[in-house]
Amino acid sequence: MGIEADKVDEIIVAHTETVDALKEKMGELQTEADKVPDIQKKLDKALKQIEDAEKDSDKNPWKVKYDAIKEEFGDYKKNVEAEKSKTTKTEAFKKLLKDIGIAEKRIDAVVRVSDIESINLDAEGNIEGIDDLKKSLASEWEDFIVKSSTRGADTTTPPTNNGGAGKKTKEEIMAIKDTVERQQAMLENKELFLT
Repeated sequence: MGIEADKVDEIIVAHTETVDALKEKMGELQTEADKVPDIQKKLDKALKQIEDAEKDSDKNPWKVKYDAIKEEFGDYKKNVEAEKSKTTKTEAFKKLLKDIGIAEKRIDAVVRVSDIESINLDAEGNIEGIDDLKKSLASEWEDFIVKSSTRGADTTTPPTNNGGAGKKTKEEIMAIKDTVERQQAMLENKELFLT
């Protein structure tokens, strides 16, 4: 072939290295190929478990956990809505108690012993049947309703009016040493100090 002897050796060495590398790669691929049946068995088993879980979803641990969380959230949501409803009803009831004249310091006590849950609110948040409820509450809590009355002046010590004889001059008033007495005199003769 006309190839020099030292070049032949180089070609053989290079060819041997290539063949060895290919043999090594082939060995790796054979090892991987030997794993395929085991992987296929695991895949088949996993697919069977998924299929069984779909058939018998009540025993699926993830579905059971999901259902439990869903139920817990539903209960939580109901509790929040109930608390919101109770707060709205309580505020409307307190306003009603205030409107019928229940003393401010007694309103919380009346609310604590009243059946707030039995109150129904309309779409605007007003108490339904408010007129009947007002009458009922007014008679039931009559002792807590504040009654205002006007009282006249105490006549046991009527104010002194000397018909103008007690009038003092500005200088006389300012000369009074007792502060309280001086201020009283200033009030009685305020026209002297307005200018």
